Amino acid sequence: MIEPDNPPAQQFTDADKAFEHAKGLYDAGIAHLRQHLNAYLTGQVPASRVRACYPFVRVQVDTVQRADSRLSYGFVSGPGVFETTLTRPELFADYYREQFHLLVRNHGVPLEVGVSTQPIPVHFSFAEHDHVEGTLSAQGRLLLRDLFDLPNLGAMDDGIANGTHEAAFGEAQPLALFTAPRVDYSLHRLRHYTGTAPEHFQNFVLFTNYQFYIDEFVRLGHEVMSTPLGQGDLLDDQAGHEDPAASDGYTMFVEPGNVVTRRNGSAHEPGDELGAVPPRLPQMPAYHLVRPDRSGITMVNIGVGPSNAKTITDHIAVLRPHAWIMLGHCAGLRTTQQLGDYVLAHGYVREDHVLDEELPLWVPIPPLAEVQVALEAAVADITQLSGYELKGVMRTGTVATTDNRNWELLPFHHQLTTPERRFSQSRAIALDMESATIAANGFRFRVPYGTLLCVSDKPLHGEIKLPGMANHFYRARVDQHLRIGMRAIELLRRLRLDELHSRKLRSFAEVAFQ
Repeated sequence: MIEPDNPPAQQFTDADKAFEHAKGLYDAGIAHLRQHLNAYLTGQVPASRVRACYPFVRVQVDTVQRADSRLSYGFVSGPGVFETTLTRPELFADYYREQFHLLVRNHGVPLEVGVSTQPIPVHFSFAEHDHVEGTLSAQGRLLLRDLFDLPNLGAMDDGIANGTHEAAFGEAQPLALFTAPRVDYSLHRLRHYTGTAPEHFQNFVLFTNYQFYIDEFVRLGHEVMSTPLGQGDLLDDQAGHEDPAASDGYTMFVEPGNVVTRRNGSAHEPGDELGAVPPRLPQMPAYHLVRPDRSGITMVNIGVGPSNAKTITDHIAVLRPHAWIMLGHCAGLRTTQQLGDYVLAHGYVREDHVLDEELPLWVPIPPLAEVQVALEAAVADITQLSGYELKGVMRTGTVATTDNRNWELLPFHHQLTTPERRFSQSRAIALDMESATIAANGFRFRVPYGTLLCVSDKPLHGEIKLPGMANHFYRARVDQHLRIGMRAIELLRRLRLDELHSRKLRSFAEVAFQ
C-alpha cells in the first residue's frame, strides 16, 4: 500500500489550531492522490495500491452534564466517544471552525484530530476542472479500480440523519449527520444537477418549479450587478418599496456553467474566465446571488415532481444551509380562493411517497415559527396589506403533495377513498408536487424550511390552466411572489443562528454538528 506519512493523532484545546491541523492532513492526502494519479495518466503504473484517508475529529466526554439546553446544536448527547470524518476544509472552513469552537466551549475537553481509516475515493481528489476519466482508455479505467479507491456507496448511507444508525460495540458515536464520503458524493452530484460549483451555493435557498421565476431572478440579479456596490444600489419595486435583493452586500451573480458577473466596479478574480455557458441547461439549474459571507440567495429550478425535489435537497443538505423555501405554483382546492392568491403552508399531506422509507408517514412535519413569521411579514411588506386585508390574498393551511401529475384525472365520485375526499378530510387548501418533499427533507436533515405557493388554477372548480390566462397570470404574479421570497430571506438573515436552527428539528440523541 502506498500511503502518505501520516502523523499520529494530536489533541487540541484551540479550535482554530485543530482545524488547521485537519486541513493540513486533508491537503496532504489529496496531494498524495493527485501526484500518483497524474503519474498513472502518463503511463507510470504504481507498484501497489495507492491510498489516502480522510482526517477525523474526535471528542470524548465523561459527564452527563449538558450545555445550555436552549441551543439546538454544539454539544454531544451524553458521555462517550464521538467522531466524524472531514472533507473539503477550504469549502467548510467557517462551518468546521464554528462546530469545533462550540464543542470546546460547551464541554471543556480537547479535540483529537488525526487520519481515519476511511479511504478518500480518487474521484473526489480531482481538481474542479479536471476531467481525468475522459483521458483514459477503457482498459485504463478498469485498472484504475485495482490501483485506487473508488466511491463506495456502502459508506454513504443516510442512517445517521434518518435516526437508524447503530454504532457497533466499541465504535465511536457519530459527531455529524454526514460522513466525509457522503459529503463528497453530494458535492459532485450538485455540479452535475445544477451546473454550478458547490462553492457558489449560499446559505439561503429558494426552490421553484417554474422557469418564469428563474427568468425574473436572473433579470434582477443582473440589475443588481449593474449597480455600484454601496452607491444607489437600492432598486424600488412597483409600489416604491426597497427591493430586498438590492441591499448592500451582494458582490456577484453566478449562473450555470459557473458564469460569474461581478458587481459593477469590482475587479474580476482568477478563475472567472473558466466559466462558460453550457450548450444546454442542466437538469436543475442553480443561480446564486452571492455575498462574501455566503448569506446570499441561491435559487434552483427543480422542475416538476417529488423525485427532483428529494434529489436536490439530499445533496444541498450537506452544505448545511440556514433555510430553504419553496416558491411555486399550486392548485387551489377551495371555492373561496382566487387565482393569484398565496398559500402559506403550516402542514403537509405527504402523498409524494419518495421519502416513505427514510421518514415514515407517522412522523409529523411541524411548521417552524421563525420561517412562518418571516414569510407572512414578507407578504405584508411587499403587498402593503395587513390584518384582515392580508387574509384576502393569503391563506394559511395544509398543502397536499402528490406524485401523480395527472391527479385531476383520477376517479373522483365513485370510490370511498377518492382524492377529493382525502384532501377534504385533511383540510388541505392547495395541492402541488414538491412542497411536502422539500419540507420533509428539511425536517429529516435539520434544515429550516418553509413554503409559500401561488394559486395558478382550480381544477376541482372548473378553472384549469389555459394558455392565454396562464401567460397573463404568470406575468402579473411572478415578480411579486419572487420579491416576497427574497424579502423573507432578508428577514431570516437578521436572526441569530441559534434562533433559526430550531430545537424542533433535533432529536433527543442528536449529533453535535449543526
